[in-house]
Amino acid sequence: MSEIAPEEPCSGKLSALFTRVAKHVFGFFLMVVLCNVTHYVLRPFSQPRITSDTFVGLLIGNLRIVHGLFDVSVTQTLRFIIDFGMMCYMFVLGVEMDPYVLFKVPTRDAKVAYAGMLSTFILACSITPFLNYSQEFKIQFMLVLSISLSSTASPVLTRIITSCKIGKSDIGQLVIAAGMHSDFISTLLISIGYIAYPIREEHSNKSRVQEILEMSIALAVQTLVTAKVSPIIMNWVNNENPEGKPLKGSHLVLSLAYMALICSCSPVYGYSSILSSFMAGIFFPSEGRVSKWVVGKINYLLTTIFYPIFFIWMGYEADFRDFEPEQIGTWARLLLLFLIPTIGKIAGTLLSGLVLGFHWPESVALGLLLSTKGHYQMYLAMAAKTAGGISTSTGTGMVIAAFFTVVHAPLVVAHIIKRARKRAPTHRMALQLLDPSNELRLLLCVHGPQDVPTAISFMEISRGTAEPGIVIYLTDMIELTDQIAATLVHDDVNTVSVTDKSVTDMREQVTTAAQAYVDQNSDGVTLRRLLALSTFNVMPQDLCILAEDLMVALIILPFHKRQRADGTLDAGHSGFRYVNRKVLRNAPCSVGILVDRGLGLIEKISRSYISLNVAVIFISGKDDREALAYAGRVARHPGVKLTVIRFLVENSAENASRRAGNYRVNIAELEEEMKLDDECFAEFYERHVAGGHVAYMEKHLANSAETYSTLMSLEGQYALIIVGRGGRVNSILTVGMNDWQQCPELGPIGDVLSGSDFSVKTSVLVIQTNNVRGELDGLDDDFSIM
Repeated sequence: MSEIAPEEPCSGKLSALFTRVAKHVFGFFLMVVLCNVTHYVLRPFSQPRITSDTFVGLLIGNLRIVHGLFDVSVTQTLRFIIDFGMMCYMFVLGVEMDPYVLFKVPTRDAKVAYAGMLSTFILACSITPFLNYSQEFKIQFMLVLSISLSSTASPVLTRIITSCKIGKSDIGQLVIAAGMHSDFISTLLISIGYIAYPIREEHSNKSRVQEILEMSIALAVQTLVTAKVSPIIMNWVNNENPEGKPLKGSHLVLSLAYMALICSCSPVYGYSSILSSFMAGIFFPSEGRVSKWVVGKINYLLTTIFYPIFFIWMGYEADFRDFEPEQIGTWARLLLLFLIPTIGKIAGTLLSGLVLGFHWPESVALGLLLSTKGHYQMYLAMAAKTAGGISTSTGTGMVIAAFFTVVHAPLVVAHIIKRARKRAPTHRMALQLLDPSNELRLLLCVHGPQDVPTAISFMEISRGTAEPGIVIYLTDMIELTDQIAATLVHDDVNTVSVTDKSVTDMREQVTTAAQAYVDQNSDGVTLRRLLALSTFNVMPQDLCILAEDLMVALIILPFHKRQRADGTLDAGHSGFRYVNRKVLRNAPCSVGILVDRGLGLIEKISRSYISLNVAVIFISGKDDREALAYAGRVARHPGVKLTVIRFLVENSAENASRRAGNYRVNIAELEEEMKLDDECFAEFYERHVAGGHVAYMEKHLANSAETYSTLMSLEGQYALIIVGRGGRVNSILTVGMNDWQQCPELGPIGDVLSGSDFSVKTSVLVIQTNNVRGELDGLDDDFSIM
């Protein structure tokens, strides 16, 4: 016993040490779990991760058990970790900045940032001296606080903008760029100001003049070396490690050692290590494989390890027991810490918006978003508190104020989206919703004179009754080439004339043929001529703008493939296919793609006897209902024999069990869709089928294989078949047909009917109802609101 007795104190110390380490590791993982759970709960509200992290950090850091675990040694260790993490944070922040923006002419986003900063700085300097934020008035503290309130946490703001999916919009890009400018200028001012007014926990024995000279020279040398030497070293390392090959370990170690060296030069002479990292980062090359690798790894380290530790340290330092809630001054200081950046930024963005021509609601939104604070501002508050410059109550108030500037940001973004939706086209232009007393407006597109006979046949069957009639906007789709662009003559600011002979001759042929038809059949038909002359990239947008301005209910586009002499379709024109697909995606009204296989060869559709057999296939969904609405107009033509073919799901027990095993059905959506289908079809049946004007057929099918065979059985029976593109909910009759589609823009049914295996004499019209934009469906990522 006497031999092992001396070992007992050692084993006891080890046991206590392991117990302490285990407690701290457990606390770290508990913090990570709580942050992730809280973030998951707040995700539906579009709150960024800093919101949940701050909330959990303030809550956990103020628990009595946590204060019992944090002794002096733990607090010192935490501070070392926090300082190292902030060095990494500031280095990455600097790498993402462009220091040479200071020497360029201010852009629009720079003007917005500078105006917001200046107004906030003036407001803060006017108010903060009277509220006793520091224990004694110091000019340096007032300046640092005012600059901090004028700043913007660009990483947090960028994350909010991108997560809310407005980063591609004009206001999103403006906010991100202005936030970067504001963050860069404010941090740069603090970095330079630190030389004259350093904030330290321990005072130096050197004279102020000596300190300023040493820090200035050290920072200047560090900046010069970083700006001149770093590109040389990084370019060499990048050239030695091309993309596709693993980074060499020795080169990686050399790069990291060099980064550590340039970040630690000026701190040797008393400069802040955190600000030194920022100054090194802004002149460090941002391009290149090594730089991107380092930034990616540091961001991963910050997110997974540093932030949980940072926020529990922040919560520990922001001790609610010293908050002094019973004093009115505490709440006044807290409120003003939130109001000063908010009002200051709004005032600045309103003034800049007035000069730049922004709408005032967007200017206010810019100001609210640019007031966002983040990790660096919270760190400054706690660093000032630990240095003894401010009280715990003031430091805690700064953290809470920064928290609320982040909380309201997603609400501001939601308001921006709401306003953009209201300004987007929200009127629904569709055949189903067309008032019978209003004329039908069609945007009928042609590629050239070869499409005119088909267009005339289409106008004839679509004309309906003389009252209220139909307005046809016959539009030439012509690619703008360099040769044509050289012949354009600008009549004035907004109009140009096309003088290219090939274009004018082609348009003359189209106009002559179409006008001849209208002159002979003028009863109820109004013809207008338009031209869509642009590159294929721009043409879809031009057509959609035309449709919206003219308030047309239906755009008809020719299929990009043409019929050869043997009846088959050629490979098609990729440019016109691109236009068709983009119009289908973005059109403000219904769109039809017409696959012409003989419709234009019909010399004249008689009005005294049946000369054209047309069928419409109805399965389910909004597109099929729109196709049925158009078919109802065709049914009014006396020379058209219309047949409605409805595909119904066979409901035998055997087939039901077979389908249930292979296909998941959304019962609620299916029932709602069936209800709409039944209502639509019942109205059509009563209006057209019951009177004997339209034939009706039902096909009871079990699966998509039977759908395919039924479609093939229709070969040769009809000159035109009208179908919906898609929009079907849980349709067992088309499931799996998408897998072998050659032209997805035609939908599964249209693709089969236009395929090489089907009749070469049957034209197909595929109709898609409009994708409602605006208040119902949302916006494109690149919407414009400024």
